[in-house]
Amino acid sequence: MRHRKTGRTLGRNSSHRAALLRNLVTSLLNHEKITTTDARAKEVRKIAEKMITLGKRGDLHARRQALSVVREKDVVAKLFERLAPRFENRQGGYTRIIKLGNRAGDNAPVSIIELVEGQTAE
Repeated sequence: MRHRKTGRTLGRNSSHRAALLRNLVTSLLNHEKITTTDARAKEVRKIAEKMITLGKRGDLHARRQALSVVREKDVVAKLFERLAPRFENRQGGYTRIIKLGNRAGDNAPVSIIELVEGQTAE
């Protein structure tokens, strides 16, 4: 029984799962939209929303906390300088998950996770 065990394991051990989620969050913040499986998207949403909240705080400690997850200085700079001001009047709900259907190869449910409110393509 898995009572009181939160979060999805995604079929990986803890270090591999942490690395996977870090990479997905970095890609989401960099490109503002990624396509992945439903389970991964739901896990990425948790971390991405926390990163945007850190960006809204904007102090040095928040930047260092974000760097411990994202690990790419240019993406953290984008988070604090361009993404966080977009969400300054929003009290959460910074991401949107859109279900696409099932993947052709393994029939896995696939979704798009994107940042809401005024996507800017670069």
